[in-house]
Amino acid sequence: MKQKFIQRRQFLVLAGIVLFVCFVSLVELDPERPVLTYTAGVAILMAFWWVTEAIPIGVTSLLPVFLFPLFGVMDSGEAAGAYVNYVIFLYIGGFIMALAMEKWDLHRRIALFILLKVGQRPIHILFGFMFAGYFLSMWMSNTATAMLMVPISLSIMKNLEDFYPNKIIRRFSIAVFLGLAYACSIGGTATLIGTPPNLSFARIYAISFPEAPEISFSSWFIFALPLSLIILGVALIVLYLMYVPKKNMDRISKTLLQEKYTALGSMSREEKWVGGLFTLMALLWVFRTPIVIGGFSVPGWSQLFDNPGYFNDGSVAIAMAVLLFLIPSRENSGLMDWKTAVKLPWDIVLLFGGGFALALAVKETGLGLWLGQQVMENSNWSPVELMAVLTAGMSFLTEFTSNTATTEMVLPIVAGISETSGIPPLLLMIPITLAASLAFMLPIATPPNAIIFGSSPLRIIDMAKAGIVIDVIAVILVIIGMYLWGIPVFGISV
Repeated sequence: MKQKFIQRRQFLVLAGIVLFVCFVSLVELDPERPVLTYTAGVAILMAFWWVTEAIPIGVTSLLPVFLFPLFGVMDSGEAAGAYVNYVIFLYIGGFIMALAMEKWDLHRRIALFILLKVGQRPIHILFGFMFAGYFLSMWMSNTATAMLMVPISLSIMKNLEDFYPNKIIRRFSIAVFLGLAYACSIGGTATLIGTPPNLSFARIYAISFPEAPEISFSSWFIFALPLSLIILGVALIVLYLMYVPKKNMDRISKTLLQEKYTALGSMSREEKWVGGLFTLMALLWVFRTPIVIGGFSVPGWSQLFDNPGYFNDGSVAIAMAVLLFLIPSRENSGLMDWKTAVKLPWDIVLLFGGGFALALAVKETGLGLWLGQQVMENSNWSPVELMAVLTAGMSFLTEFTSNTATTEMVLPIVAGISETSGIPPLLLMIPITLAASLAFMLPIATPPNAIIFGSSPLRIIDMAKAGIVIDVIAVILVIIGMYLWGIPVFGISV
């Protein structure tokens, strides 16, 4: 088995190299600008290795640092600079806060508290699991949230077997496990730090349109929170109608939940500090820049300084992360220690950097514009039609591929399509970014899907039946939401 894995990996590495060499040797996108072909070739190689994981994702992400200078796309300093920016620090700071919540078990307390407060009927329990996963995924890695919620849900389902027939518990457990997987992905869309594709979008948009206003935490939150709650509600209703037993299952005992919550003991000093800093961080993010919607306006705290533009959401995240190291705990260290902090997923940090370097190359070489011209040359799509096609296509594509890697490959191209067509870029880029996280049909579509599928008695058909319904409705809601709510929130001129 191990030998077959090694052989497969070697084949994929070689296949990627052959694909790259054949492309740059045989294809000529623009005879006057060979750099377009080289940029596209590197993009194809990275996409192939990202999707197949022939080599570690983080290693593939480093290719631009030496391939771009080698082929005259950009100098190494410019390529390397793409790996260090405020979005990277926003992710690092936010993830360190999430690790602090895990270290002191605050995330477990929050999840159990929500479950205890929602009621005892099956739909209430289903909502409790989904809302707990949704809320935690707004601030933490949706992968970590799924891993936290799985043992809680498994123990409760096991306990229910003593009170109800297996057939009833089987159907209810499908609803709970699917609800958890879907809620973790939906929750990630609600905040800018909730899932990597959101952060990828913020930086790629800034690279592609440097004169455009910044996509701040608050603007994204105001737009995405209500939309994500509606999609969560749709998922809840679909799962309730499809899988929750309507008979022979009335109220569910909360004894097990109460036992687990009581076992946590009273809230520790460290939990209170982490909870306080977490709340402060969220408030500083939301109110950093002025919030303006139509005639309604709330000033931002950054306006108190002479140079409000010096601050960004990354500044806030790093400030809170540093405070976690400075405030002492009972363990004679800070609320956060370096041994815990290095658990940060550095491969995702490098993935961000590789995607940003690629986006910068697509912008500066003109490859994005060239691709946009090819796409729009013989088409007369309206903005709504183009948005619908791209959003549905992205949702389908990420059922089979890494949503972060796919987002970083697709967004620079969509930016070029926007410039060519004259359609406001946010009108296309935001729905596509959201769609990348709204893949519900297959276990491989998102990390929460994979984790919960692998840890529960779910079958692929269970996930596919509910997933395709929610996929379609979610795509429609994203398109409608972008037009009705996104346009005024982001001040888009159409």
